[in-house]
Amino acid sequence: MFRVGLISDTHGLLRAEATDFLRGSDIIVHAGDICDSSVLEQLAELAPLTAVRGNNDHGPWANDLQEKELLRVGEVLVYVIHDLSEIDIDPMVAGVRVVVSGHSHRPSIQDRNEVLFVNPGSAGPRRFKLPVSVGELIVTDTSVVARTVELPATTKARR
Repeated sequence: MFRVGLISDTHGLLRAEATDFLRGSDIIVHAGDICDSSVLEQLAELAPLTAVRGNNDHGPWANDLQEKELLRVGEVLVYVIHDLSEIDIDPMVAGVRVVVSGHSHRPSIQDRNEVLFVNPGSAGPRRFKLPVSVGELIVTDTSVVARTVELPATTKARR
């Protein structure tokens, strides 16, 4: 069994509640709009990290980030992209079981033709009345269970 912690749209703010939730993950996936390399450094201290570049990730620190990543978690392929509207594959044909995205700041889980589309929402600064949230995947063999969790977001950041 693998626990994959999901986070997106931190926009330079890594909240203590988010790091507390992600602690104990076997892998962490950041779906873009990181905006500060220190966020990646802090997440990488918790678990192996895969991150993609979002539309707000600019500068030398972001040059090595890819716009999409494909990773294998046990027997499951996970495709990571920031903006789902830019997906350039047919996940089902490619054998992808889970697509993780960000960008919308809206947490969601949708099963489309046996491909799970998961957006953990935004873990950074609150935007409009959208929740501050993160997510996780529990992968057992070829089975995947996804959930998103709204965070109380009572503190600003853990440095």
